[in-house]
Amino acid sequence: MATDRRRCTLFLLLVVSIFIGQTTAKSGLVELDEDNWHRMLEGEWMVEFFAPWCPACKALKPIWADFASWSDDLGISVGQVDVTTSPGLSGRFMVTALPTIYHVKDGVFRQYRGSRDKDEFMSFIEEKRWEEIEEVPAWKSPASMQMSIVAQFFKLSMVLRSVHSVLVEEYGLPTWGSYLVFALATILVGALLGLILVCIIDFVFPPKAPGPSTVVTSAGQKEEDLVEDSEVKAECNMKEEVAEAEPLQGNKSDNEAEDEEKKSASDGEGREDSQAEEDKDSQASEEEEEKEEECQEGLKSSPEVRRRRPRRD
Repeated sequence: MATDRRRCTLFLLLVVSIFIGQTTAKSGLVELDEDNWHRMLEGEWMVEFFAPWCPACKALKPIWADFASWSDDLGISVGQVDVTTSPGLSGRFMVTALPTIYHVKDGVFRQYRGSRDKDEFMSFIEEKRWEEIEEVPAWKSPASMQMSIVAQFFKLSMVLRSVHSVLVEEYGLPTWGSYLVFALATILVGALLGLILVCIIDFVFPPKAPGPSTVVTSAGQKEEDLVEDSEVKAECNMKEEVAEAEPLQGNKSDNEAEDEEKKSASDGEGREDSQAEEDKDSQASEEEEEKEEECQEGLKSSPEVRRRRPRRD
């Protein structure tokens, strides 16, 4: 009798194990997490993001399992992701509502927004209605670098949440005390990172020694500009002196010749020479005035003066 019971028990266990194995093989549902999610980048997939506490996810669970049993017939893979155990994937895919379903075809992501029943899922794949849905942009693609950074931030948030739970539940800190600890830690970390950043900037771009200060006059001109202007004026004055010296030397020689002519010439001729001398003097004075005007114009139109001249608003 005991032997028969033992045989019956072994037979029932064998039948149950075979049934469970066939059910699992038939379902074709793939559990994805942060370690193996790259599998969906190859081939065609339908992936559900769910949470065990979500009522809508609980209602969709048997429908999704039934749909997964047709994965071989449809030529696709059906997977699901538990966001409570894989918070990084919820950030990578920007899951803001549960359940969220994605269609993936050779690394191209599209979010499914249709009805949540098996027939709708199957027709969505068979009729290739996923081609009508807009692709997720490249900057928002879960496989991009920026979304990988977002995933790390989501992981960090879960770590901080677990630390908060430990501080409140195990160490008995009040909620505001836990927040105060996080605030102080944030300030210290921010100050440390800022100090490191300043040191890096000073190392890459060392500060330069300050140059000589410039003095600005009340007229709006710098001191160095006034020095250059005075040099230009001095040069112009030298040219004027040279120009004045030349006619004076010419006048002296002319005067000597005229004196000799006066001694040998008659009174009438002396008058004519005196008249000619006056004409030469007037002509020389006119030439001096013209040279002075040209010098003033050259001073005004000098490129250094134009460049240094203060702008009037």
